[in-house]
Amino acid sequence: MTRVRHQRLCILSRQRSLYSTARLVEAAAALGASPIVMDTLRCTMVVGPGGSTLLYRGVAVEGLTAVIPRVGTSVTAYGMQVVNHLDSMGVPVVNRASSISRSRDKVRSLQLLAAGGVAVPRTVMAADTAHIVRLVEAVGGLPCIIKLLRGTQGVGVMLATTMTEARTIVDTFTSLGQQICLQEFIAESRGRDVRALVVGDRVVGAMRRQAKAGEFRSNLHRGGEGSPVSLDPVYREVAVKAAKLIGLDICGVDMLEGKDGPSVMELNSSPGFEGLERATKQDVASEMVKYALELAKRPRVG
Repeated sequence: MTRVRHQRLCILSRQRSLYSTARLVEAAAALGASPIVMDTLRCTMVVGPGGSTLLYRGVAVEGLTAVIPRVGTSVTAYGMQVVNHLDSMGVPVVNRASSISRSRDKVRSLQLLAAGGVAVPRTVMAADTAHIVRLVEAVGGLPCIIKLLRGTQGVGVMLATTMTEARTIVDTFTSLGQQICLQEFIAESRGRDVRALVVGDRVVGAMRRQAKAGEFRSNLHRGGEGSPVSLDPVYREVAVKAAKLIGLDICGVDMLEGKDGPSVMELNSSPGFEGLERATKQDVASEMVKYALELAKRPRVG
């Protein structure tokens, strides 16, 4: 195994004990790099006439080789500022803030994917939800999916099988001030999807996620089960293309298996990979670390 030395890899994460964070630390150390975990909310950004600096718990941070952001949705706003700050300091960042932001806006990411020629489920977003029948018709009729624009891990994703259910779900979300979208329900993929983990220009691991009995959401956090899958080349190409269109170096790409081929649901810029590593027995963490350290050697663009 090729070893790299004298490199300081920063992992932005709220908790060092999280599986994905702990595995990145382990992989970095095994490759000879020095892993540093920094809690995003303990980072202080300083901008002045002499340039930008970053303090961590009051101490200036220097000499970072690269950064892998693991920014959770609960700290997205501040996390994006920290990622931007490190980027402005010239530190190579795996997944820039603008790309993370695009991936977390479900409709915006689908707009970019569709414009780039990637198949996506029919999706509708509307401020005026009075004509629910027309919105449902626009995504192919019932049943349909109704989801929060910035939900994660299956939270805020509902299945409406009747018009009454659709109206109730939409009214409940909007009364709470939440932005929602309606999405086509692809029957042949009911309760299952494919998660491909993209690192750079390739898929380093993939699994099929199957929902538990009585559940249509296949997320492992909702009780779904993952099993390894050897992806068809078409699925690999679509996953890598989707990541590039959103601008993500590392991401999880969730695809539905439709009769006409893969349809990309969404991209996760901070994908958990515990389930993937356990299902596939692959060392995903090392692939991520090696990519981050290689990124640091490339000429800076933009």
